[in-house]
Parts: sequence; structure tokens; C-alpha cells
Amino acid sequence: MNQSSSDQALQIGIQHYRAGRLAEAEAVYRQILATPGDHPDALHYLGVIAARVGQNHAAAELFGKAASLKSDWAQAHNNHGVALRQIGQADQAIDAFQRAIALAPDYPEALSNLASALRSRGRLDEAIAAYRRALALKGDYADAHYNLGNALAELGELEQAIAAYRQAVALRGDWAAAWNNLGLALKNRGQSDEAIACFRRAIACNTNLPEAHSNLGNAFHDQRLLDEAIAEYGTAIALRPNYAEAYSNLGVSLSDQHRLDEAVSAFRRAIELEPGYADAYTNLGSALKDQGALDEAIAAYRQAIVLKPAAPQAHSNLLYALHFHAGWSAKAIADEHRLWNRSHAGPLKGLIQPHDNNRDPNRRLRIGYVSPDFRDHPVGRLILPLLSHHDKGQFEIFAYADVKCPDELTSRLRDCTDVWRNTAGLSDAQMANLIRADQIDILIDLTMHMANNRLLVFARKPAPVQATYLAYASSTGLDTIDYRLSDPYLDPPGGDESVYIEKTIRLPQTYWCYEPGIAAREIGPLPALVNGYVTFGCLNNFCKVSEPALAAWAEILRATPASQLLLHAHEGSHRQRVVDYFDRQGVAAGRVQFAGFLPPEIYFDLYSQIDIALDTFPYGGGTTTLDALWMGVPVVSLAGKTAVGRGGLSILSNLGLEVLAADSGEGYIRVACDLASDPQCLLALRGALRERLQQSPLMDAPRFAVNMESAYRQMWRAWTGS
Repeated sequence: MNQSSSDQALQIGIQHYRAGRLAEAEAVYRQILATPGDHPDALHYLGVIAARVGQNHAAAELFGKAASLKSDWAQAHNNHGVALRQIGQADQAIDAFQRAIALAPDYPEALSNLASALRSRGRLDEAIAAYRRALALKGDYADAHYNLGNALAELGELEQAIAAYRQAVALRGDWAAAWNNLGLALKNRGQSDEAIACFRRAIACNTNLPEAHSNLGNAFHDQRLLDEAIAEYGTAIALRPNYAEAYSNLGVSLSDQHRLDEAVSAFRRAIELEPGYADAYTNLGSALKDQGALDEAIAAYRQAIVLKPAAPQAHSNLLYALHFHAGWSAKAIADEHRLWNRSHAGPLKGLIQPHDNNRDPNRRLRIGYVSPDFRDHPVGRLILPLLSHHDKGQFEIFAYADVKCPDELTSRLRDCTDVWRNTAGLSDAQMANLIRADQIDILIDLTMHMANNRLLVFARKPAPVQATYLAYASSTGLDTIDYRLSDPYLDPPGGDESVYIEKTIRLPQTYWCYEPGIAAREIGPLPALVNGYVTFGCLNNFCKVSEPALAAWAEILRATPASQLLLHAHEGSHRQRVVDYFDRQGVAAGRVQFAGFLPPEIYFDLYSQIDIALDTFPYGGGTTTLDALWMGVPVVSLAGKTAVGRGGLSILSNLGLEVLAADSGEGYIRVACDLASDPQCLLALRGALRERLQQSPLMDAPRFAVNMESAYRQMWRAWTGS
């Protein structure tokens, strides 16, 4: 076959290929190859056919031979790279794309393919540069806009990713995947309304896209539209019955609806479908913790850590859960915190830069507060009095708010600050850079190891002085956090402070400054005088209800005839577990009642049914204790061996009622029983507690702010060396 005949045969093969007659096209190309000479074109087109039918190894071999025979053919090198990527040879693909670009610098498809290969190898900055070069050559290249958005989103550059996705959907309005990814970027940036609209567009473009339904469910979840979220997860699962991520997402929304048994089942199903799914184990651990099944929760967290050791959240959840477990000492908890620090914060030490803040010890200081809970949340409620009373002449207040669903309290908190930064969607590195650019002098963590913490921001040390406060009275374990705030009751002077990495600064009176969550509600009559029996109550989170606490409560009930116990516990099998436990201890089932989730106004009214509140241990109450006292209900507490176990002692001591804080389990039982046997004392306390609280340091916000600011000035002067 001469050259002319060969060219004619190639054209015939191309016509067959374009008409979809692949077998006829392949026969023509093989006939050409059977003739003497080199035929790179025929090899190339055979490679195109092989790629089209999914024979990627054959395609890679054919394109490679064609490119070798015709080394100046940019398209052959490009297609060789595409096939190499398909068979997992990303580095060789990068070489092939680079050869194509060297031959044809204005080849946007090769640049885009190179970028995708670079991205697959984690070389995001190079990938983004290559996508941008492709788009400079071909501005209407929808695929390059979309893939640029993916790379930017992976890098955490959400604003730029959103812009890239918008270009993609502007060019191709029916592109479901692009609408879906645009929605994801918007959701992660905290723009959930726009995200919901994008997910709906994705579903309109492709009703059989389970990812879009699951993501729409996540956006609804962010807006606390839990019924809508659960419905979308159900649709995603119906479309893809083995969709482990949708089951895990479903479990999270069920947990937030306090349907814990169903949530546990959803998480277990996700794990059954995907045994290596670390996040599902993390979520399972949290649901089990909320059920009070601490041993099982800890085991789930540990499995998540094994599966995903570089991810800090499961390890953070484990640390927080250990505080609730009666079998863990302060030293053992501290050791686990140090392990977290070595594993997750330690590798970031090389990113810490010197600070050039003005070292004047007396100047106005910039204080930055970091929290995802600047909203209707115990942290939001307790930080409000401080933010409301800061001396703005001496302190400029910044808030770094990771709030995805702001509410009325968010607005009140924002009004108390000088600068409000919405950090939702920012990576830890971006947030650290923002804080450093703001020249913050003292940065305050308000979350510790609770959900959505930003401890890896603090690990980068963006401010010269860093401290932790309010989330719970313990330690972060980070050696980049210099101080922890406490008080003389949580951490008595002379105690063992080796369990904290941070230096402890004790506020002179109280760790807490209280403001009721709602307008003043009338305190009702003493229930015992109406009912003829005493009602004990505990409205703390159920995860704080330990077996030692249940044992003490059972003894109190046995010693107090006809008494009742009202517990805060969401519906589920854990309620029956409590009833069965009391039954084994000789306390009839009818003497134990439960209250599930209640809106604030009904929650506060619930105290009208309680004569005496029983604090939990080893992790006691904080906000709940203050709420009970506000409603005239005395709280019996046990001063524990860790700071989180001495919250009741701190609060009661600031009221002059330290007599209600026992130092032993036997003393705890005795105090509760003695109080139950003295209705006149209960009546007097019910009438006096609110005023006592109002006149105490616990509600003296101006004095509390002065004390906190004095602590800040002490920290600052230590850093300046003055």
C-alpha cells in the first residue's frame, strides 16, 4: 500500500469511526498496519478506538508507539498521557503532557490534562497554574473552569473556586456535576441559601444524581431543617442503596433530632457498607456518647483514629469523651492530650513565624475570640456578658466566627465586637493568616476539643499570646496555647498543675459570668409542698450521667420515701437502660421520669417540677447548674478530682453555699437526703436563690470583665517582659 492509498484508507477509517462503525474502522487500521513501513497514524487511531471501548492499557501502548514513531506529534503525546492516567501512571502521564505542550505551547487541552494529572499527585499550585494557562488560551473551556474550581476547592480557596464553577455553569447550564460542586463550595463558605439553589439546579439537570441529594441534605442540615435533610438522604439512598456517606449524613441529622437509636443504626449501616469509613466511626462514637455508652463511644473513636490517624477530629472527640468517664484520671487524660499535640499540632511547628506586635505593655490590645458557637449555645450565652462589658478604650475586640446558621444571639454578639470575621469555609492556614494580618495580640480559644474546634489554627501560633477559656475547664494539650483560665475552686492553689500544658491563670472569683437565656420567668411554688413528696432532678446532658452517679441517685431515692427523679434524656434505649438499672437497685420504674428536648421557655419551666437538682459526676454541670439556681432550685454537687468535676463547687462557693458541694460520694448522698428532709430549708432557698445569684460575682458582668481584662494584661506583660 503506497502513501496515497494509506492516506485514503485512513480517511475511510475515520469515516467509519465517526459513524460509530468501530469494528470496520479497526479493520481498516489493522490492514494499514499489515503493510510495510511505519504507520503512526493508524496506531494512533487504533488507540482512539481502544480508549473509547475502555481498553486503556491497549490504548496507552498504541499511543505510546505512535508518539515514539512520530515524536513531533503533540496530539499523540497528549492522548498517550490521557491513557496513562487511566491506567494509574500519573507521573508518566505528566511527562507525556509536558512533551505535548513543549511541541505545542498553545494547546489548551494538553494544559488542562496536565493540570488534572498534577492535581492527582497533590501538586495543586502547579495544577492551578496550568488550568489558568489553558483558560488564557481558551476562555470558553468549560471543563477547565470546572476542574480549576475543583483544584481551588481542594486547596481551600473557596471564593476563587466559586468563581470558577460559576464560569463553568455559565458556559454549560445543564451540567449537573458543576452545579453540585458549586453548591458544595457555597455551603462550605457558609452560604447555605445559595448552595441549596445550586443543588436543586443539579437535581433538575440530573434527577438520578445521589450526591446532589445528599449534599442538599447537608445544606438543609446546616440550616437546622432536619426533616428536609432526612428526606434528601432517603432519596440519595434510594438512588444508591450502598451509599455509605448518605447513611452517615442521615445519622448525623437523626442525632440532631435526638433519635439516637436510629442514628446509631444508620452509622452502623454506613460502616457495614464501607468498613474503612473513619468518619462514620467518629459519628457513631458521638451518638453512643450521647446515649451514655462511653466505653462503646471510646472504642468507636479509637477505631476512627486507626483508620484515619492524620485526621484530628476523632482524636479530639475522644479527648472530650474521656472527661465524662469515671475510670479516667486527670493524669491519664493529660497523657492522651499530649499525644494529640504530638500527632496533630507538632508537625505544624515549622509554620510558626516571629511576631512583630508592638510590645508597649500599656497600649490598647487586640483580643481575638475564636468559636463556632457564637449563637444560641452555652458558649454564646456565657461569653455575651463579657463581650458586652469590655473596656473598648483598652481593648479592641475581634470575633472569628465559624457560624454556619446565625441566629438572634449571633447578632447580639456581633454588636459587641469591633471587628467580626466570618471564618466559615476558611482553611486553618487561611484563618491563621487572617488573624496574623489583623495583628491580634491575644487570641482566645472558646472551643477546646469540642465540635468544629480550630485548634490547628492555634497550632500555627498566629498571635503572640494564646489562651483557652470557657468551653470546659480542662486543657487543650497544645504547647502553643500559653494559658488556660480557671478560678480558685476549679483549680485550688497548690494543686497538681502538671496535668495541664498551659499555665493556669485563676480569675479571682468565678470562671463563669451568667446571663439567663430568656427573660425572667416566675419561680413556682415548692413542688414538694404541692405533691407531698420530693422530686429530684438532673437536666444535664445525658452523657454526663455516669454509673457512679446513678448508684448515688438510687441510694438517695431509696433513702427518701416516695421521692421521684426527673432526668433529661432523649427518647431511646438508653432510657430503658436507666430504668432497668434502678429496678436492679430496688427503685421502682414509676419513680423515674424523663424529659427530652425542650425549647428554652419550656426547659426553664421544667424546674418548677424539681425540688432539688442533683449534679452529675465525674463531669459536673455549668450552665445547667446556673439555670437551676436561677429558677430557685438548689443543686447538690460532688467536688471531683478534675476541674470539670468541680464546677458545682465553684458556682456554689460564689453563692456562699459550698455546704451543698460534698467532697465524697457518701457526703453527696447525705447532703441530698438532709436537704430533702427539710422542706422549710428548701422553701427558703427557693425564695432566695435568684436574688442571691443576682448579687453574686456570678452575675456581676462589669466586675467579671475587669477581672478578665486584668488577666489579659498580665499575659501581655509577661510576653513583653515588662
